[in-house]
Amino acid sequence: MNTIRRLIYKETIISVALVALGFLALFFFFDFVDELSHIGKSFNGSLYGSYQVQHALLYVMLLMPNHLYELLPITVLIGGVLVMARFAQSSEFTILRTSGLGPGLALKLLVGLGALFIAFTFVVGDYITPLADRTAQLLKARYMGQISIGQTGAWLKEKQEKSAYAVNISAMSADGQMRSVRLFEFDAKGTVLSLTTAKQASFGEDGTWNLLDVKRREFSGIVTNSTPATDVDGGTIAEKPVGIKTVIMDELHWPTTINAGMVTTALLKPDRMGTVDLFQYIRHLETNKQNSQMYEIQFWKKVFYPLSCLVMLVLALPFAYLHFRSGGITAYVFVGVLIGISFFVLNNMFEYFGNQNAWNPLLTAAAPSLVYSIFSLGAFGFLIYRR
Repeated sequence: MNTIRRLIYKETIISVALVALGFLALFFFFDFVDELSHIGKSFNGSLYGSYQVQHALLYVMLLMPNHLYELLPITVLIGGVLVMARFAQSSEFTILRTSGLGPGLALKLLVGLGALFIAFTFVVGDYITPLADRTAQLLKARYMGQISIGQTGAWLKEKQEKSAYAVNISAMSADGQMRSVRLFEFDAKGTVLSLTTAKQASFGEDGTWNLLDVKRREFSGIVTNSTPATDVDGGTIAEKPVGIKTVIMDELHWPTTINAGMVTTALLKPDRMGTVDLFQYIRHLETNKQNSQMYEIQFWKKVFYPLSCLVMLVLALPFAYLHFRSGGITAYVFVGVLIGISFFVLNNMFEYFGNQNAWNPLLTAAAPSLVYSIFSLGAFGFLIYRR
């Protein structure tokens, strides 16, 4: 039986690897073509020179782990279908069955192989992809000048003892400096107490942010006469209309629990985060009573996504029990590809409607895998019953 296990494992892993390499080569080509327009340019007065071919190649290479993570389930399905269909066409699977490979044992062998793909997918998605994506963004920031998200930047919220803050960060530079930072301070009733803007900010070692080139506006009804205007870190007051006090400072130290990891997480796409990062960010959002629906769905998708590799392998197993005429294998492989694509379409549909309708994040993420698991086991059982 060890010989049969080695045969199936070896053939499937080689087939999956070749399919994955083919897809990655295609994505590499298209990504590199997209980068050609940036080669030779220097953005925003970069100190690192112009963007060269070697930088573009490195940047595109750093995108490959994310592509691999996204492609793994469908490559496992296509590779598995190719192996099983080839076994059936050459009658090798019939020989294996006469050698003692019953349906239950065949399923057990593929579950064991699926566990290997699950572990590999988890490592790629939880450790390699976030690190590679962050490195790619920092590499691009050396020449683009900064990392940003959308037109308004990243938004975070923090509740402190006496007030709450909404924090807006427009971008982050390659050296970890935050650009165009805004701090909105609110009281318990939701009234705006102050607005602090800084051209640049950095993370201090004592849990504070070091804000540079600061302008702080304190609104009427908040500042009392017992608090001199010059008490704000030695700042100077500019004359403004009654009701607004403006303080201009070279530097301000703001105590906060928002660390560099949270800011980086907010700047990254949710599907590029690691499971632990997502969990910590969800806790931060819940603590500050913010909507975490999108991040919860992504968290549970991260949990269930590696399991889809096992689902894809089980989907491939029924192809070993089909009869193939000469040249008929292509149509069955095409059917397998369509099944894999439909799985991803259903997965994305559940994510979209789950976000729109506030469905339970756990069920939203688990439903596609459960549906296709039932379908694959049903197809497998039907073919066994027919035999």
